[in-house]
Amino acid sequence: MRTIETKIYTIDEHPNQDKCFEWIRNNIYDLNECSVHEVVDSLKALQKVIGGDLDYSIGQSPDRGEFITFKNYDEDSLKELNADECPLTGVCWDADLIKSMQADVKEDDYFYSVTTTNGVLRALHEDTEYIYSDEGLRELCEANEYEFTEEGEKI
Repeated sequence: MRTIETKIYTIDEHPNQDKCFEWIRNNIYDLNECSVHEVVDSLKALQKVIGGDLDYSIGQSPDRGEFITFKNYDEDSLKELNADECPLTGVCWDADLIKSMQADVKEDDYFYSVTTTNGVLRALHEDTEYIYSDEGLRELCEANEYEFTEEGEKI
């Protein structure tokens, strides 16, 4: 029989926090996936309000061919929305989406369409960037009371 002792640290106690952050970045790829789902919920709720055809492909990181397209929707209903009230789902993504939509509206022959909603995608990517920053990861570790081995691996 043998006994192995392992020192366990919180993020604040760890002698090399960079190792811990590196481990998280290399092993936990979906820290902001909840925000992606919230954006999708906001998109679907907006479609219920303004109607039209919705098509999208989004992710927490940029450069993956992302897009959001609304076509044939009621522009008057869109104009009536107060983004600051987050009227769709009650989360911050409502405001980003509505402001982005209202800024990107283009008249196209017989219907209104929005082929980019850069504002909401940019906000989502900036949020993800922060979450994976040292400061964001430190907050994550503290809030969830993560513990790490001396090698920086989360237990």
